[in-house]
Amino acid sequence: MVSREEVTTAVPTAVSASPLSAVPVSPAPIDGFQAAGNGESVLVRVRAGLPEFTGALQRVAELILADPAAAARSTIVELAERSGTSPATVTRFCRALGFVGYADLRLAIAGETGRAARTGGWTMDIGREIQPTDPLERVLGQIMAADTQAMHDTASLLDLTEIERAAEAIARADRVDIYGASGSALVGGEMQFCLHRIGIAAWAWTDVHNGLASAALLKAGDVALGVSHSGQTRETIEMIAEASSRGATTIALTSFPRSPLAEVADIVLLTATQATTFRPDALSARHPQLVVLDLLYIAVAQRTHERAHAAFSVTAQAVAGHRSASGKDVS
Repeated sequence: MVSREEVTTAVPTAVSASPLSAVPVSPAPIDGFQAAGNGESVLVRVRAGLPEFTGALQRVAELILADPAAAARSTIVELAERSGTSPATVTRFCRALGFVGYADLRLAIAGETGRAARTGGWTMDIGREIQPTDPLERVLGQIMAADTQAMHDTASLLDLTEIERAAEAIARADRVDIYGASGSALVGGEMQFCLHRIGIAAWAWTDVHNGLASAALLKAGDVALGVSHSGQTRETIEMIAEASSRGATTIALTSFPRSPLAEVADIVLLTATQATTFRPDALSARHPQLVVLDLLYIAVAQRTHERAHAAFSVTAQAVAGHRSASGKDVS
């Protein structure tokens, strides 16, 4: 069954695109990417831009992601032949990522795979399929490797200035709405719980009718946060668009900087994923999403320290009677 997170939709025509949409596609790097050499993982950039690539460029991207080490060892002619394209296409792909030519891309991939190999050989097994007969020790190692890599990739993607902007907006807000569907709804619910415990008036909405009704009541100074790995979930886009039309500050948490959700949001927070067998990208996004929202939550708590501390005290008192004599929750 296809997850709702994977359904592709168009942005409602009534919604204005964010300034990101004004970034030129050519001859500059593909939209959403910064110039190469800024310390960001090249494989993260390739993965994040995969939906933007079409035809031959997409085949080159998929081949690199399938076996980065082999790509780093290949000449431009070998890479072109293996991807069923041409050296000219590979060169266009390099320039779309912000590299001058294939030599620079190859060097960047080699450096990245080399660092991964030095930190532990098991990290290079991330792309291996988990077999039904694999022992749990191997499965655990692959899950840990994939999630650890996703965390590092997310850290390299995150713009901390955007986190600060989002934290300032939430700290000042009279009301915070959080929208998400399917697995993203669970992540959004966790954020709502955290904010609520420090005295931030926050609601999490998963039903589009209730969410739209709530979004329609937002105003300038309020905040709406939409969570969607793909950034293409129709319901989440609609709720964020409605909140934006009412003057609320809108935040998108997504893995794709050029997704419809990112285009309608004022602030975009990016995550990276490492899919494994039985855990496609939409499911693998959960832990990186939680890391980003944990960072955002802490940033909000820092900015509302006195209120947050007081809220923690009274909420702890309120549930104290539901703890056993050992001090553990009865539930």
